[in-house]
Amino acid sequence: MENYRLDKHDQRIIKELELDGRMAYSVIAQKLNISNTMVNIRVNKMLENGVISGIKPVINEKKNGYDWGSFTGLSLKKDVDSEKIIKELKAIPEITECYYVTGSFTLYIRIIAKSHEHMRDILYNKLDHIKGIQKTDSIIDLGCAFKRNPLV
Repeated sequence: MENYRLDKHDQRIIKELELDGRMAYSVIAQKLNISNTMVNIRVNKMLENGVISGIKPVINEKKNGYDWGSFTGLSLKKDVDSEKIIKELKAIPEITECYYVTGSFTLYIRIIAKSHEHMRDILYNKLDHIKGIQKTDSIIDLGCAFKRNPLV
């Protein structure tokens, strides 16, 4: 797929949707002084081209009882087994992100938990039983300073 080039209208539409993903296209059109049809066409085109992957709610983990978080590096016995291991990681709902990385680990995951006991259960009773994981190394998340989308 060819790279989609964002123009100033696309960028402005994305900025409005970042403020409120539920904002009606007609409101965006009025704010940006463009037609409602133009907003609709451009959002659909950005979705079709994978520039934006959807407009969905951002869940507040803390408000839903998940007070603990960790970033955990996974060393695998054989890197070739990573796809099989990722499939098993996806089955653990408390694992919210998984990345391929370079360095000491093959994969880096983000885990959320409701308590330190819950975190220990995930680490010892769920992760440690996945065949092919040689070692884990966790860093406890003390809070997010900021999180944002890349510049458009």
